[in-house]
Amino acid sequence: MRGGGKKEGAAMLKKKSESSGRGMKTVFVSGCYDILHAGHLQFFEEARALGDRLVVSFASKNVLWRHKKRRPSIPDEHKKALLEALWMVDEVVVGVDMEPGLDFKTYFSSAKPNVLAVTEDDLYEDIKRKLCAEVGAEYRVLAKTPPRFEPVSTSEIVRYIRAPKEAPLRVDFAGGWLDVPKFARGGAYVVNCSISPTVSLDKWDYEKRSGLGGSAAWAIINGHSGTLKELELGVGWQDPAVIGETGLCVWRSGKEPVLEIKRNGEMLKNAMALYWTGLEHDTPNVVDNKRPYDLIAAAGKRAAAAARDNDPAGLAEAVAMSYEAQLAEGMDQLPEINGASAKKYAGGGWGGYALYLFPDGDTRAGALAEHEPLRAIEPWIKTW
Repeated sequence: MRGGGKKEGAAMLKKKSESSGRGMKTVFVSGCYDILHAGHLQFFEEARALGDRLVVSFASKNVLWRHKKRRPSIPDEHKKALLEALWMVDEVVVGVDMEPGLDFKTYFSSAKPNVLAVTEDDLYEDIKRKLCAEVGAEYRVLAKTPPRFEPVSTSEIVRYIRAPKEAPLRVDFAGGWLDVPKFARGGAYVVNCSISPTVSLDKWDYEKRSGLGGSAAWAIINGHSGTLKELELGVGWQDPAVIGETGLCVWRSGKEPVLEIKRNGEMLKNAMALYWTGLEHDTPNVVDNKRPYDLIAAAGKRAAAAARDNDPAGLAEAVAMSYEAQLAEGMDQLPEINGASAKKYAGGGWGGYALYLFPDGDTRAGALAEHEPLRAIEPWIKTW
């Protein structure tokens, strides 16, 4: 055989099984198989090894829409052709029955395969076992084997495809820590804003571990849930919430993000700058510090009112209150910069960037010229 006969040998076996299917042991598998990946191929190979023929069934577009409320990635006829081209697959069936988990029932009851192979995490074990008993088929659970490649699911692939190419980072003005579920307060607010320049997988013009929500942005542009990633770290949801929503946002304090007010952030144009403190930001290790939550909540309420009224001076007052709370916790004082109307650490991790607010663009321009570590940032809102 030319060039590695495993594939050619498999093709010969396939041709033989197609021409002499009677009397051969048939294995049946089913799924959506919406985006084929290496995990599917490994499963097909292991299922095929249980018998002489492998029949693969996939849910039709109508079934997929009925039960998962989404369209297939490609038309059914294309998916069928792709599956049929695999060396280990002898027949492909399109499941059209609407019973959840048994879209292949009509075919299965008629063809009576010898084995129904499933994975260990199959969600429809009871009804599939019952169907097997009715037709005299063996219900076979394939144990998980070491994957040849890093495991991936169809939903993960879809999330990665849908992930944005770029994302903003964020600054928070007030209410920080009240987005951590165990510190949440009824009637309190978290106020923050997404910022530009934005970041991407290959462009990141900010310091790392900087208190600007970088870990949430990185998760989002890699197709993951930023909120889950942050909560797994034991911190709050505000970073992924505003990075995903964009703009100047007021959130209700609680176990999960609830948007109260959204503005385009125009009142912050030419008013913000960042100062790098020289220290890495580390929120998880300071979560349980003692801090003045009453003052933090009061700052959040002041910032929420300022955002509602498009009041830059009121927002500066809220930022100053937040800074007072940070100093009470024990953070070092930030440098005084001429013309700044307020300042605070951008995050609660005792380092990273500090946010400075200015009353107008000319004042900020003067501060940027005088203080080299300062860098200008702008409010950012997605327009699609």
